[in-house]
Amino acid sequence: MQYPILSIKQLSKRYGDGADAVIALDKINLDLHEGEIFGLLGVNGAGKTTLSSILATLHPPTSGDVLYKGRSIYKELAAYRRAMGFCPQQQNLDMALTVRQNLVFTGRYFLMPAKEIAQRVDQLIAQLELTRYTNFDVDQLSGGNKQRLLIARALMHKPRIVILDEPTVGLDPDIRQKLWQQIRDLKKDGITVILTTHYLDEAEELADRICVLHQGKIHLLTSMKELKEQHHQERLEKIFLRLLAAYRQEEA
Repeated sequence: MQYPILSIKQLSKRYGDGADAVIALDKINLDLHEGEIFGLLGVNGAGKTTLSSILATLHPPTSGDVLYKGRSIYKELAAYRRAMGFCPQQQNLDMALTVRQNLVFTGRYFLMPAKEIAQRVDQLIAQLELTRYTNFDVDQLSGGNKQRLLIARALMHKPRIVILDEPTVGLDPDIRQKLWQQIRDLKKDGITVILTTHYLDEAEELADRICVLHQGKIHLLTSMKELKEQHHQERLEKIFLRLLAAYRQEEA
């Protein structure tokens, strides 16, 4: 039996207790498939970053489980972390290290052999167009190049799943386009990409499927093609705004 690469089962996250408790995620069920770009959408506070953080094992869920190829990640956490790459929304590169040193450190963290680290660093630096900045300190880089370095770091150990949390926020249009192509290249390599974004054109351009979270629940899960056919619209932005208005009307 071939399992989805990632299965989310009845996943919930609660902050606080009693009447003041905040439900960030409410019994999420979701399967992700190998080699797809999966767009995770929603307004601020919808639960996107909470879900990404749990999948990246930065925070535990309150209840539920996450399965990697059919087995709970919490039973084989080290193996799962070797299969997962995470590019966070907030840049957390080591400012005391150069571009190359940041990547070498990551390789050592994942216990990669020295020869493999050197080869992988050279490969990623070339792939993400960082060659001229190899020996630059991080604080000498532009925002776009810091973002490329974050993606390179997430890919250093050759993960099978990569979470990109708002990877192009605040970047110039030309840099966004280049990063879009690099995300497409991950799909070509069979890597599953979880793309969290506020940019609807980004999701429309890249995602095979989209999931709309609202108040910690899945309100929509479908392919881009099916969504456009269902709503008779060509642009995701118009569809999303219509859905959001409907959600808020239901809550009123």
